[in-house]
Amino acid sequence: MGEIAIQVQNLSKIYRIGVPQAQYKTLREALIGVLKGPISWLRNSPLATRNHEILWALRDVSFEIKRGEVVGIIGRNGAGKTTLLKILSRITEPTEGRAKMRGRVGSLLEVGTGFHPELTGRENIYLNGAILGMTRKEIGGKLDEIVSFAEIEKFLDTPVKHYSSGMYVRLAFAVAAHLEPEILLVDEVLAVGDAAFQKKCLGKMGDVAQAGRTVLFVSHNMGAIVSLCKRCILIDQGSLFQDGSPSQITALYQSSLYPEIKDNSDLSAVKRYGSGRAKFTAVKVTPLGRDKRPWPFLRSGAALRVEVCIRSEGELLQANVALIIYDSLGYRLIDANTALQGVFLDLKPGQEARVEFEFEEVLLRPGIYLLGLWMGRHDVEDIDGITYATSLSVEPNPEGMISSINFPGVYQCRYSQRIIYGSEVRWPKME
Repeated sequence: MGEIAIQVQNLSKIYRIGVPQAQYKTLREALIGVLKGPISWLRNSPLATRNHEILWALRDVSFEIKRGEVVGIIGRNGAGKTTLLKILSRITEPTEGRAKMRGRVGSLLEVGTGFHPELTGRENIYLNGAILGMTRKEIGGKLDEIVSFAEIEKFLDTPVKHYSSGMYVRLAFAVAAHLEPEILLVDEVLAVGDAAFQKKCLGKMGDVAQAGRTVLFVSHNMGAIVSLCKRCILIDQGSLFQDGSPSQITALYQSSLYPEIKDNSDLSAVKRYGSGRAKFTAVKVTPLGRDKRPWPFLRSGAALRVEVCIRSEGELLQANVALIIYDSLGYRLIDANTALQGVFLDLKPGQEARVEFEFEEVLLRPGIYLLGLWMGRHDVEDIDGITYATSLSVEPNPEGMISSINFPGVYQCRYSQRIIYGSEVRWPKME
């Protein structure tokens, strides 16, 4: 049991929507309330929730984290991730269950959490260190390192109420990471900083992890979860849905966000952006075998045909049509577009077209991938864009796994394309 740093047992948290907040009363009002008897108390008690909606922010969550583990927590907005960290930080009390923390806890849940706005940056550093149980000498030994990391040397003796949100979060993270808590809880607060600061923070969190301290990291950045964590927990609607390796859990989470769409799928209801002068109306994904005939599934290194239907609402001249394939973390892997081969789309109002892309070999490792569509004129106009139109599953290739190597960045694979106009725009029959 001594190896366990965080132990969560049957943890639940209920919020009652519509219940008025408790108000302070005078002594006279309190005495009158007592005289009215227990019936009045029961009527106004928080237990009387028949007329109020109950929200389970967390429901029967249990898990254990060993000392030195770096664990990522992911899930949709409102899934209960922040509520969990607030309970672990002793900011919020659970409705049911319990959570045991073995070690000194440092948390970064919101910008400026634990900071007193009237105190200076220097004073808040010492205040936070004292809360963690550190001596003044220990805090002083870390002061220069904290200030340098946060890049606030000129404002160290300025009250933090005058800091920008960026300065706030830089100092808050520097304090949380450098004062050496045995357990570090970090929420998605890093999203407040710029790209350079986020990279710097992720590097520091990597150092903290290698130092053997326990880290619980909530983030929507799947790349950061995979690179920093050795374990990942998926929370869905207040319950622990899955617990396992980061690569498996993030792929499961991404696939749940963008479920697979079947052939000939109608794209009219998907989220999109652009001027709307023309729109993608349908998409069809067809894996191909060696003879270029339809195959029941896509294998690593095999051929793939993707067809999209387009309908123009206005006149369209010299439009570029692009197909993008992302991995489950949202990294752009394949980018194929008609302009690369000098082909552009011209449509009259009301006219339809079908654009076919055929990839000779898709060198992707087994897993779930996301397919996006874009149509427009580079640096001039986004006509129609669908970030995630559908998903596709790549299966292992038993004939040779060399093609399963995945390279980051944009991979320019070989492909051919053609545009079909007018009355010929229809899906080919599956043989």
